[in-house]
Amino acid sequence: MTGVLVVNAGSTSLKLSVVDEAGRSRTVASLGDAPGDVVAVGHRVVHGGPSFRAPVLLDDATLTQLRALVDLAPLHNGPALAAIDEARRALPALPQVAVFDTEFHATLPEEASTYAVPESWRTQWQVRRYGFHGLSVQWASEQVQVDRLVVCHLGGGCSVSAVLRGRSVDTTMGFSPLEGVAMATRAGSLDPAAILYLLRRGAGSLDEIEQTLERGSGLLGLSGLSGGVEDLERSAAPGAQLALDVYCYRIACAVGAMAVSLGGLDAIVFSGGVGEGSAFVRTRVCARLAFLGVQLDEGRNAAATPDADVAIGDSRVRVVVVRAREDVIAARAVRSALSRPTSPG
Repeated sequence: MTGVLVVNAGSTSLKLSVVDEAGRSRTVASLGDAPGDVVAVGHRVVHGGPSFRAPVLLDDATLTQLRALVDLAPLHNGPALAAIDEARRALPALPQVAVFDTEFHATLPEEASTYAVPESWRTQWQVRRYGFHGLSVQWASEQVQVDRLVVCHLGGGCSVSAVLRGRSVDTTMGFSPLEGVAMATRAGSLDPAAILYLLRRGAGSLDEIEQTLERGSGLLGLSGLSGGVEDLERSAAPGAQLALDVYCYRIACAVGAMAVSLGGLDAIVFSGGVGEGSAFVRTRVCARLAFLGVQLDEGRNAAATPDADVAIGDSRVRVVVVRAREDVIAARAVRSALSRPTSPG
């Protein structure tokens, strides 16, 4: 079977895997280790901006457009573009396709995607809510097929998304991957007046404040110790407890908000490194959602390995731990893009 090499340059990691036509994947250590049956390279690109709503074959023109979007997601699009450049050098004979995390959220209704800002901001500058982690959310929604699903993708970046009968209708990340719940090193949602205040008071330059919001906030900023949930769970320091309290509280509040957009709740998925690996976080989040009918089975939750249902048998809301398989969705999108007929030139 032929394979697609998927390059996933995230905010905290670089993953390379080859996915065959049956959806089986195997990890490769480097671009040079790509096997001979690879027929294309797919690149996960976090932010497609207003221009890219579907997978696109990469050439010099599309790369120029993508470079103009780096400021929208500096932690993600920059590394993705570097990986694309390296892959084009290492594997020049293979077609290369960009697959966008924003695509799955293109179905957001206007009421969910629109900020309350002037029309010129919305039209000229395309300031709107785009949504991210779309590849992971799409995979989770295919594994847990219920009408009203909330997907908590918790890793270095974190988002909570509402999926109504397979379509995204709301999500916590917005114009950029900085909005939403607290993350490993990202602040999540913050009153913009606080940023204006800091700039006016000379607390730092624009670049310095951006770096703090992206790399020095979140769990790291709250704890003063680490952005890793596992590290904080082991720590007895007061800052570690505060960080976990804020983190779990914000996620639970976001699930509640997503339930409003869905008109109820049938299942919650936990995915991503923290969502899959931390029974502690799942317990703390779900405890705040008991009023919605969420009831964890403590034993199942403690022993869970993906994929697993960890709710008690008669819980009104199912709770499922799902391994993120962004590579499978990306590879599928690459094959679809390459199979589309091209317009005659």
